[in-house]
Amino acid sequence: MAFQPVWHIAASVTDVRDECIRETGKRMERKISEIKALFQAAAVDELPELIEAFRADTRSGVQAVIAGAEKRQKAVLDEKKRLEGMKRYEHQYAQAGVICGIDEAGRGPLAGPVVAGAVILPKDCEILYLNDSKQLSEKKREELYAVIMEKAQAVGVGYASPERIDEINILQATYEAMREAVGALSLKPDILLNDAVTIPGLSIRQVPIIKGDAKSVSIAAASIIAKVTRDRLMRQYDSLFPEYGFAQNKGYGAASHIAALQKYGATPIHRKSFIGNFVALE
Repeated sequence: MAFQPVWHIAASVTDVRDECIRETGKRMERKISEIKALFQAAAVDELPELIEAFRADTRSGVQAVIAGAEKRQKAVLDEKKRLEGMKRYEHQYAQAGVICGIDEAGRGPLAGPVVAGAVILPKDCEILYLNDSKQLSEKKREELYAVIMEKAQAVGVGYASPERIDEINILQATYEAMREAVGALSLKPDILLNDAVTIPGLSIRQVPIIKGDAKSVSIAAASIIAKVTRDRLMRQYDSLFPEYGFAQNKGYGAASHIAALQKYGATPIHRKSFIGNFVALE
């Protein structure tokens, strides 16, 4: 029989593999474009079966597809190994009970709130590509945000407004946002893994980790929650104050932002304690 297009003959990779084995002599009749589409649609854990099914096909195009699949396998294995290294502190403190990662976004900008995230992940949770939010593209952060919200046992978010930052300073406002994030969790943590700080006013055991968002999956997840939440807020502010480019600069001191600040003056979301070098304040 002649081979049909992939989507007509099989509902799964296993079906295709079995048919290829039965039809070894006719394997060459399958178009390379169909084989490529099949590999592209396959999950990583399905690739070994596909590779086995098509290994004997000596066409250079098919061998290139297989080489690409093997490269993809290796990349995922490398990522899993990297991710396992980021679970060092989770393993170290596993006996302490429920572990929560804490991080913030927005300590440095001239405008907008500081936002804190608190995340409790399941002990067996695996979320590939978790990392310090600053090391990820906006698209990847958004993708991971959705996965974290789906898989986390609990997520809490806290905020400190520009007014509050001006009132008590950015460090104290950050602590306040972090306490609010912990308080917003639906599950009480037994230990906090913090990115570099010890949060005053909390009775929960804390472990400050320098550059923790690159060393702990829990802190990395918290950093992504905080960053994405704040970036979304700044995009909303951009629609209210379009002259300042908040959707692009997120309130940080980009040259275009400073120029707009000097031309139009401060908005209600600017931090007065941060902008004195750029505009005269009443």
